[in-house]
Amino acid sequence: MPESNLHGQTVIACIWDFDKTLIPGYMQTPLFEAFDIDEKVFWNEVNELPKLYARHGCHVSKDTVYLNHLLSYVKNGPLKGLSNRKLRELGRELIFYPGLPEFFKTIKNSVSQDAEFQKQGVTVENYIISTGLAEMIRGSSIAPYVDGIFGCEFIEKPFPPGFASQKEFDLESGGEVSQIGVMVDNTIKTRFVFEINKGTNKDPDIDVNANVLPQDRRVPIDQMIYLADGPSDVPVFSVVRRSGGLTYAVYDPSSEAEFAQNDSLLQAGRIHSYGPADYREQSSTNMWIRMHVRQIAGRICDKKRQAAASRVKEPPRHLHKEEPLEAPSDEQGNLFQPNSE
Repeated sequence: MPESNLHGQTVIACIWDFDKTLIPGYMQTPLFEAFDIDEKVFWNEVNELPKLYARHGCHVSKDTVYLNHLLSYVKNGPLKGLSNRKLRELGRELIFYPGLPEFFKTIKNSVSQDAEFQKQGVTVENYIISTGLAEMIRGSSIAPYVDGIFGCEFIEKPFPPGFASQKEFDLESGGEVSQIGVMVDNTIKTRFVFEINKGTNKDPDIDVNANVLPQDRRVPIDQMIYLADGPSDVPVFSVVRRSGGLTYAVYDPSSEAEFAQNDSLLQAGRIHSYGPADYREQSSTNMWIRMHVRQIAGRICDKKRQAAASRVKEPPRHLHKEEPLEAPSDEQGNLFQPNSE
């Protein structure tokens, strides 16, 4: 066991998937509605693309091929004029499950308003890791309650060939999206868990692949809770659970199939528990998360008290006349014997 850290490691991280975890459907719906595109046709095309490309000897990622197809829609007209600014504006239209975004603030308050947790410096941070579009999340009503957003990103005006030979070259903003800046699939999500773990997201000088001792990591994984909606999140569920963190799945309360899917994840040992995607005060999901956040906070306080007791020694003090003198001893507590010679 690594030595407990006397200072630091007081952050609890709640890490959230987005689509079908925080919102009922997929975030791209307002985008297709704004440009009058048949959403069903788009996703059917996306599902066919891996097979079509494979026939021509080209392999593509099933999780992220939709990003290139979005760019094809931009280039060929249906999404003409799509910009990062437009994506952020469309994020305002996202409708969240009941209790959100207020519940994110409730989680933080459950720790920050406790005197003991406050004394020990325990805090809660909320993160979103999504295969969806980061700009839409940044434009949504939940963004002010989030400490970090990891998602797919587009570049509008990339640097041209030969830019390095010019003394000054500014990256211009505005215009249509034209290249993929960040690609997130369900396996790459685990990378961002380790960025939060090591503190790379707070200090870019710490490389996510750097060897950082457990006691020096900003957020130990056993102080994380990962929350998502289903089998596509198994890679992150596995990493978090294997390292001592908690995993929780949510389902649409109106879907018996999603309920059965979550139960299968529980039976397979992928998650610790599951509940409805309802974050209001009386819901089982609300209560489970708050309870376990406070339990983690209590464990952090216990570790800090134990560390202080074992590593902080009492200072010397003045003796009063009535107090007997103690015989000196060595470090093992053995009394020194006077020399008889």
